[in-house]
Amino acid sequence: MFLAVAGLLTFTAFQSVKAQDEEAAPAPEAQEEVAAPAAETPVNPFEATGNDKPLHQQLKAKFIEGGAGFMALVLICLILGLAIAIERIITLNLAQTNTNKLLGSVEDALKKGDVEKAKDVCRNTRGPVASIFYQGLIRMDQGVENVEKAVTSYGSVQMAQLEKGLSWISLFIGIAPMLGFLGTVIGLIQAFDAIEVAGDISPNLVAGGMKVALITTVGGLVVAIILQLFYNYLISKIDTIVAQMEDASISFVDLLVANQK
Repeated sequence: MFLAVAGLLTFTAFQSVKAQDEEAAPAPEAQEEVAAPAAETPVNPFEATGNDKPLHQQLKAKFIEGGAGFMALVLICLILGLAIAIERIITLNLAQTNTNKLLGSVEDALKKGDVEKAKDVCRNTRGPVASIFYQGLIRMDQGVENVEKAVTSYGSVQMAQLEKGLSWISLFIGIAPMLGFLGTVIGLIQAFDAIEVAGDISPNLVAGGMKVALITTVGGLVVAIILQLFYNYLISKIDTIVAQMEDASISFVDLLVANQK
């Protein structure tokens, strides 16, 4: 009804103005002397919208608008998850060993009958492969079967150490979206409470609650996505090292069998 009345008033005013313009219209000669209106400057749709704030200030503003309580919990999940992921990446990079070089050094020492030198080579080499070789060398005099059992058992221990901390990253990946969804529900509850108090459905009240809800949801999902990328990278890194350990262990047992004959 409001739009209909406004349209009727606009149409009536337009007709009145048109009639007055027709009565006071100048002669054709006078119309030619009227200067043409200046051309309108085209609007560039790709111009900046006027928000010249730096990115960190925009993120800070959204962080506060989303609710400091829940956004702080989401941020803690991100910080702890990234700390564990970075520590695991450094540890796994240090765990990688040049197995061919290590096997060659151990083989040279065993061919000379110097088992202690082979142990020193393994002690001075970092990584799980060298640790597995050392456990096999100290049981070399107990027979090949005992060496195989020691290599297999210690390989499982080393694999568990490589996977250390991944459960915490997985936990943060699951908790961050849950905290975001919890903030979403609380934001909606706050919006409905404000509507109930005001006794009217105001766009400002609804938009405020929905804004808080959406910001917390986005924060939780972003944290989960970032940590998921690191988690998958760590899993692939561990699989590569485990495959390297298994291949090196088989070659090591074959080497011991060859040198015991």
